[in-house]
Amino acid sequence: MGAVIDSQAVIAQGQQEGIPLSQAIRQRLRSAGVRFHANDNVAAHLREGDVDRLQDEVAGHIENALRALVIDVDNDHNTRDTARRVAKMFVKEVFAGRYEPAPAITEFPNIGQLNELTLIGPLRVRSACSHHLCPIMGHAWIGVLPNAHSNLPGLSKYARLLNWVMARPQIQEEAVKQIADLLEEKITPDGLAVVMEADHFCMHWRGTKDDGARMVSRVMRGRFLEDPSLRREFLALMASRSR
Repeated sequence: MGAVIDSQAVIAQGQQEGIPLSQAIRQRLRSAGVRFHANDNVAAHLREGDVDRLQDEVAGHIENALRALVIDVDNDHNTRDTARRVAKMFVKEVFAGRYEPAPAITEFPNIGQLNELTLIGPLRVRSACSHHLCPIMGHAWIGVLPNAHSNLPGLSKYARLLNWVMARPQIQEEAVKQIADLLEEKITPDGLAVVMEADHFCMHWRGTKDDGARMVSRVMRGRFLEDPSLRREFLALMASRSR
């Protein structure tokens, strides 16, 4: 059985130390002129121990939310430690892409001067929508047309970068662009394509409760925009891998 959280004590402790940690981090970000939207990464402005302390602060606020929902967290054994579990889930798991630096990427020089289309996918997509914090689940495909000067990441590194971007509250259309921007920066290819197809539980679980609706978003860069035959080849390969 988990320990009961004294949410007011957690918040009060932060105030005794000056200001709540979340407010201190916001002040650092504003002073640096850094945006901190839901799908932004703020790792560069965190200090040692901040993530653990932030998790404690979040747990206190979540417990207050549970109490506001008239849930007896003091006597209900099922929800007594829910606030801590949810805080850990948000800070260190499903939204870890906000608080962790980018994963280390092993890149290889294009010694063979490869310039043929490479398809990576389907890669599993897991995220949450920024509007309701409901799950987004699906797959993504990445098409790369390298040039002689392109970097060539190891195959698993595409999945690591994708997961890092998606482990934040996202809007699918923005997430696809973020992934494309990041890969262009890392690889500098002649062409890049990113396609994502996902279920949105803000529609399945609430709202219209439409279980059949899926969203498909895509971004095409470089040669994929200029060459219809290359675009068709990528989409045909993607379709064959989706069966």
